[in-house]
Amino acid sequence: MRLAPVRPEDRAALAALRVAPEQTAFVATNAASLAEADEDPGACPRAILAGERLVGFLMYDATETEGEARIYRFMIDRAEQGRGYGRAALGAALREIEALEHVRAVTICYEPANVAARRMYAAAGFEEEGLDEDGEMIARLAGFRT
Repeated sequence: MRLAPVRPEDRAALAALRVAPEQTAFVATNAASLAEADEDPGACPRAILAGERLVGFLMYDATETEGEARIYRFMIDRAEQGRGYGRAALGAALREIEALEHVRAVTICYEPANVAARRMYAAAGFEEEGLDEDGEMIARLAGFRT
């Protein structure tokens, strides 16, 4: 499992990835996320690869002025779910973020009704802090660089 920066030739394949129908309310489409990344110089969009196969998408922001990395887009394609790719991709993202020396904290945001995400993030050490202005749960990785 690895993360790779999004290349122009990856965009159509990333936009074609889909979550299960019951999950569509939990995450923006990858096309919308890529458009957002085009406008946000702090966005770090990543393709999630199992070997050479594209299985998901993740995006975080780790601007130096904040000292915090926030993972705010994370999805595994519906055909690839249930194989441990989410946990493995989260681990890969945390290793990539840990390599950024200016980052002192890691947060993740998600829809509170997304029970599967909530469990996975809690198992990885994220502790819920409360809802943001958009009604998304913010959770902070406990023990990161403390």
